[in-house]
Amino acid sequence: MPIPASLKFFTFAPYFKRKAMTPDKKVYDSILQTIGNTPLVRLNKVTASLPCPVYAKVEYFNPGNSIKDRMAIKMLDVAEEQGLIKPGGTIIEGTSGNTGMGLALGAIARGYKCIFTTTDKQSKEKVDILKAFGAEVIVCPTDVEPEDPRSYYSVSARLAREIPNSWYVNQYDNLANRDAHYEQTGPEIWEQTEGKITHLVVATGTGGTLTGTGKYLKEQNPDIQVWAIDSYGSLLTKWHRTGELDMNEVHSYITEGIGEDFLPKNYIREVADHFEQVTDKDGAVMARKITKDEGIFVGYSAGSAIAGLHQLKDRLKPTDLVVVIFHDHGSRYVGKVYNDEWMLDRGFLDVETVRDLLGGLGRRRLVTIDEDAKVSQAIDLMKKYDIEQIPVMRDGEITGSVTQVGLFKRMIDNYEVKDFNVADVMDAPLPVVELSLRLDRLGNFINKENGAVLAKDDSGQYHILTKYDIINALSK
Repeated sequence: MPIPASLKFFTFAPYFKRKAMTPDKKVYDSILQTIGNTPLVRLNKVTASLPCPVYAKVEYFNPGNSIKDRMAIKMLDVAEEQGLIKPGGTIIEGTSGNTGMGLALGAIARGYKCIFTTTDKQSKEKVDILKAFGAEVIVCPTDVEPEDPRSYYSVSARLAREIPNSWYVNQYDNLANRDAHYEQTGPEIWEQTEGKITHLVVATGTGGTLTGTGKYLKEQNPDIQVWAIDSYGSLLTKWHRTGELDMNEVHSYITEGIGEDFLPKNYIREVADHFEQVTDKDGAVMARKITKDEGIFVGYSAGSAIAGLHQLKDRLKPTDLVVVIFHDHGSRYVGKVYNDEWMLDRGFLDVETVRDLLGGLGRRRLVTIDEDAKVSQAIDLMKKYDIEQIPVMRDGEITGSVTQVGLFKRMIDNYEVKDFNVADVMDAPLPVVELSLRLDRLGNFINKENGAVLAKDDSGQYHILTKYDIINALSK
């Protein structure tokens, strides 16, 4: 009997047997009970060039929107069992955001307070979310050694010593971190793939996910390869390859949530088979591509993980089955990875056309002036907005322009020009260019007389592109 068209959507890839789907009628007593059992989703477009199927373990389905919920509650469970925190106590931790979110959920459910330290490279969204859940957040500098009293590690440890009935979580050295993934994430992946997984790919920071999940899977099948994705600027890759902790490897990087400038105790060197470093740009670009091509709104580290997998594609065979951890949700990066202007400023966007450049500049007010306005008003606008050219308009249409160069020439000859109407002294309109025009051809439209061009977007709004905008884009 053929499958009805209405049911074909639910047909899984042939790797896995189809299991009966029944509505989940379970009622939960706490949001914490919804942690885990996240879906495994096949990737299609972003892995099309790879020789084997790739599945994403989409961890933003956890209530705190990240995989860190698992270990946060496990660490809290252990702390309560060992009497490390008493009722009404304070949870203190240094976090890049996601662990703090999981701990905040636990604190709300169990009646604790939270104080979190984080670094100034973390997204504003992460800080705001932690505050929304009632946590106090202290932002510390990124570019300091872990032992520096200003580091977010040191500040959190000091607060734990000073505040009565407080518990310093220390996710980096707290082995309940990796235990959570050994007990939960590993078994889920093994069951979901029916034991067919051949490669686990994890963008790694504290080491908990990598080590706990990898250890469990290798116990089921020692041939499973565990690949760790790291960031340039982290010392973890060299440590794994040589056993050496080389501080010369450490430098600033933008990618959030992965890499370290010290070795957390959660790591077991033998669990990982390979460490691969990925650039900040490649991780950010790939995160956007996953979201756009797969409809899975992922965070920065997911982009790094898939970018790293592409770098290793020559090691894969058609018979392999890869599982990649997607740690968190893209909503925590809307001001960074998903902001065109932020991406453009860092040279992460490939800007080739006027359309690309406009997308990276974001919304900017186009300052214009009416033909009947006085030249003095145009000069005031130039001073106020620190601009060199202003389009002139009449009845909503651009009829000319006033520029610093043109006004300078006229005012040298006649200072009274400032009292003239703009229409009496304006120059020709700034050139209007097509959105499809390549940036390297803009030189045909910009000269010493006019330092800018106009472009009309798809909604009919005009935008101005200056020499500085173009130079800045081409120099990335």
